[in-house]
Amino acid sequence: MPHDVIPTRAAGLDALQDFVPRMGRRYANGRNYDHGPGAHKAVSGLSPYIRRRLLTEQEVVTAAIAGHGFENAEKFVQEVIWRSYFKGWMERRPQVWGSYVHGLATDLAALETDRRLRRDVERAMDGQTGLGCFDAWAHELVETGYLHNHARMWFASIWIFTLGLPWRLGADFFYRHLLDGDAASNTLGWRWVAGLHTRGKPYAAQAANIATYTQDRFAPRPNDLARDITGLHATEPDGLPDLHPLRPFQPPQPAQPTALLITDEDCQIETFDLAAYDIRTTATLNAGHLRSTLPVADAVIAFETAALADAATRAGGAATTLTALDPDDLAEWAAQAGATQIATAYVTCGPLRDWLTQAAPTLKAHGISLCEWRRDWDSAIWPHATAGFFKVKKQIPQILNLEARK
Repeated sequence: MPHDVIPTRAAGLDALQDFVPRMGRRYANGRNYDHGPGAHKAVSGLSPYIRRRLLTEQEVVTAAIAGHGFENAEKFVQEVIWRSYFKGWMERRPQVWGSYVHGLATDLAALETDRRLRRDVERAMDGQTGLGCFDAWAHELVETGYLHNHARMWFASIWIFTLGLPWRLGADFFYRHLLDGDAASNTLGWRWVAGLHTRGKPYAAQAANIATYTQDRFAPRPNDLARDITGLHATEPDGLPDLHPLRPFQPPQPAQPTALLITDEDCQIETFDLAAYDIRTTATLNAGHLRSTLPVADAVIAFETAALADAATRAGGAATTLTALDPDDLAEWAAQAGATQIATAYVTCGPLRDWLTQAAPTLKAHGISLCEWRRDWDSAIWPHATAGFFKVKKQIPQILNLEARK
């Protein structure tokens, strides 16, 4: 997936239609093979679009089933639903995100005082460890904003267990560079590899597996990789945090003067029947820089900016451009238009949700409510995302039937 993937809904729809013929058995049989930069033909490449809902999960799944039937498209459908599962899981355990943010700050502070750690992390991020496969993946990530899912697991395992580096610094490296970077999928994916998500069951990168699924592009020796792997679950001796109810939210009220806010959580804001609301002003909110206190890749910021501009055009045209810096800017934008509510698509657990939480007192002081639309797709899946994916997987036929009736 090159940097120049076009961040518009129209381009996403073209990519979707192009991949529909390969969403069935071809996907199931070929999805695990990492063919390298420019050759990722067995996977869809749709994730940056789905991440921002330039394409929704529902329409992608619908296209797969329409093209191949549920049985033949089941593996593709499951992979799409994994992303929703991770989002729901994080919504039910927001403490895990808080722990990641706190732990990352501690790890970043350690880089300032531990010269060896700083050197080793820099070598890993620069692709200069001497381990050919790992270094190639580091370069591909930085240069293209993408890694094959299998490569992400191998990379994370090597980072944690072979190189012995803090997992949160690796997750931060991914999050700063992935065009499809998502707080839930990224954080929980790294936790899964580390043996924290499925506790005590870490993912071990194996030389033979890498050789097979890169078709011998890489052939590390078994001794190049950590052999005896113990997960990091001992670092969280109290186990997983307790489940929380899904976060309550306030839907927008049609009768109130409204400021429409478009974020890259959902770039199909026009599907929320905007004509039913008294919209006085519209703005896009750039928040990509919130992914990390370290610099976020230019390509990630550029993709977000262009996707938001495309979303604003489809929502009706001219929009103010805001950046998630000072919460007063958000409140003043809405207040100047005479709005008493800001309407936006539901913002899931992650850096933007943290920023909006910090902005809440300022909005309240201006007499402005932050209101959200939550999609039926999320409402159908998230209540099941309480444990492992299997619980959601069992519900997929029912979830899809529910969606089909809406």
